Amino acid sequence: MTRIRFTSPKSLLVLGASLALFASMAWSADNDKDESDINKRLDASTKVLDEIMATPDKAIPDKVMSDAKCVAVVPSMVKIAIGIGGNHGKGVATCRTESGRWSAPAPITITGGSLGLQLGGQAVDIVMIVTNDQGMQQLLSSKFKLGGDASAAAGPVGRDAAADTDWKLKAEVLTYSRARGVFAGIDLNGSTITQDKDETRVLYGSFVPFSDILAGKVQPKEASAPFLAAVRRYSAQSKDKEKSEVKPVDNGSEAAGR
Repeated sequence: MTRIRFTSPKSLLVLGASLALFASMAWSADNDKDESDINKRLDASTKVLDEIMATPDKAIPDKVMSDAKCVAVVPSMVKIAIGIGGNHGKGVATCRTESGRWSAPAPITITGGSLGLQLGGQAVDIVMIVTNDQGMQQLLSSKFKLGGDASAAAGPVGRDAAADTDWKLKAEVLTYSRARGVFAGIDLNGSTITQDKDETRVLYGSFVPFSDILAGKVQPKEASAPFLAAVRRYSAQSKDKEKSEVKPVDNGSEAAGR
């Protein structure tokens, strides 16, 4: 066995500097990977919204989107069932602030279990719409259980579908899923939503409380721009449609009829 001896302080200094450089490079590589992961999550969430809302007869109703207090997207949540099923996924959420603007996105995780006799697994895109202030307060708490802390129900489907007058009373969170191209409401009762603290540190450089992010106290990062633009666009479509359907007054006809 060969032993390496460093007989001078200079040798030890070189060794220490080399180790520090190596550690710094390794940390930088891990940090870059983490940043890449959260950026991919934001991009995937944007793509899910765009693709779902691009199909009018199978999209989230405009009225539901325009009245939404918060929007959360979990791309590719994994559902696995081997006797007892379960699910786990990561996504992002944004809420309307007091000024009416959408907040910077907050990284979230969703976990839960369900009984079943299926064997297999699949990736499912999830969209959750918080419908009222009570549901929003549950989300701001950074951890809540669907069906327990906040009532949840499968949401209505169809961009032009008439939103039932009582859907706000039935559930604080409307839940949707897309698997293999099929988009529909889904029952996620029993699933728990929590703040993804690790991804929060990566996205914002340090840990920021869930409530601060969703209340609009944090400036959105550049990588968040496409996702927030999509949320703004789809939450405004119902209002834009209502404005376009208002017929202008024909002053000439009105004068002729006098």
